[in-house]
Amino acid sequence: MDLKNINISKSLIPENYLRLAIEAQKFKETEFRELIEKRKLPKNGWSDSHIEELVRQLSALDSNNLPKKVGVGEREARIACSLVARRHYNFGHGVGRSGDLLEAQPKAAGSTLMVNLTNYLLLDLIHEMGVRSCRCCFLAPLATGMSIMLCFLTLHQQRPQAKYVLWSRIDQKSCFKSIITAGLIPVIIEPQLNDNGSMSTNLEAFAQKVTDIGTENILCLCTTTSCFAPRQCDDIVEVSKLAAQHSLPHLVNNAYGLHSAYLTHQLEQAQRLGRLDLFVQSTDKNLLVPVGGAIIAGFDEQLVRSVAKAYPGRASSTQTLDVFMTLLSLGRMGYMRLVKERKENFEYLLARLHGFAKIHSEQVIESKCNPISLALSLKQFRNAGFEEITKFGSMLYTRGVSGARVVAVGDDRKIEGYEFLNWGTHHSRTEYAYLTIAAGLGITKVEIDNFFVKLHECWEAFLKRLKK
Repeated sequence: MDLKNINISKSLIPENYLRLAIEAQKFKETEFRELIEKRKLPKNGWSDSHIEELVRQLSALDSNNLPKKVGVGEREARIACSLVARRHYNFGHGVGRSGDLLEAQPKAAGSTLMVNLTNYLLLDLIHEMGVRSCRCCFLAPLATGMSIMLCFLTLHQQRPQAKYVLWSRIDQKSCFKSIITAGLIPVIIEPQLNDNGSMSTNLEAFAQKVTDIGTENILCLCTTTSCFAPRQCDDIVEVSKLAAQHSLPHLVNNAYGLHSAYLTHQLEQAQRLGRLDLFVQSTDKNLLVPVGGAIIAGFDEQLVRSVAKAYPGRASSTQTLDVFMTLLSLGRMGYMRLVKERKENFEYLLARLHGFAKIHSEQVIESKCNPISLALSLKQFRNAGFEEITKFGSMLYTRGVSGARVVAVGDDRKIEGYEFLNWGTHHSRTEYAYLTIAAGLGITKVEIDNFFVKLHECWEAFLKRLKK
């Protein structure tokens, strides 16, 4: 209600009281106006009530919430359950139109405005994190693997004769399966196994495969930034130089790398010194929202918009609503505070892990180009069989430790007809098992301290188990 444009009698409320109330309303209206006009992250986060007020105003612009609506179509955003309606703030039309996620909807002015604002805020965040050359991005209502597949399909439209994807091996199924699901052929390039047990990009193998297969047959080069240690971030700068040299597209899986200044700097350098077409990152790991969305970004606005057009039909607005509200809640300062705390906690986790390794005669496998994940050798458990050593991870899990992974040697798998030796270790010649842990966005020192208490308990219990 715009009180300043209503003639309110003094008999209803004293004029000085009303003036104070109107001034308070002006502050909120100013923030709303600046958000819409500047399309930038607010410096400081908004209150929950402030965010909800804006979201409800946007929702009121959609046709299903208009006071004189008469719906005679097959899709009128009718919601049967009031709990569902409240959960989604009465947004029911979704986003985009048939065949384009970024196209405006005539029935959903509020949803369209929210989608476009969210994408601008995300671009502002990407710039703030250091990828200043990024020209366009959008929030896809798909998790990372499916979003990468959408990128592959878009690149394939531009290079219909090319069917091979040169993929730097990383033992997470989503990216690999996205290649298969897109109807393409993966060319698996194992990383370089270093003397200390860490793994880095095999640049020579990439170059050789380009020569062997031929540039006209290669759809793109596919690399990864954020990954489980002891695998390091791919050398995306050098791969980008190779891509530029041979005029080949380059796609980067930046799954949970947006909150790392080191990794975003690599993205920026890769674009400046070579060729990087698209990079994809999940919303849950980078923005602390429920799983289900990904940010598709790039340095050519037309290419990014082509990816949005590759999506068939409309899409859910749930992910957009989650991200929009989260960005407003955190603000620029709130997000950067989380980034700073994560980096500090990574250093704390690293120091604690070195201390634990020294006491138990193990080693932290140094992965200097991996600023998020760490690996601890399990050489003392070398004589335990594959099935037995994985029980160490189960012991941690039953004590409430999630995210820590025991990676054992000897898990040979076939995925979509492709054989992977020592699946989970990223390399077929890994010699010993290890434990991986990570300092993701939002981790606290209390969690780290509690982890080491439980790690020590499980370590002692597992050693006793092996001696029986």
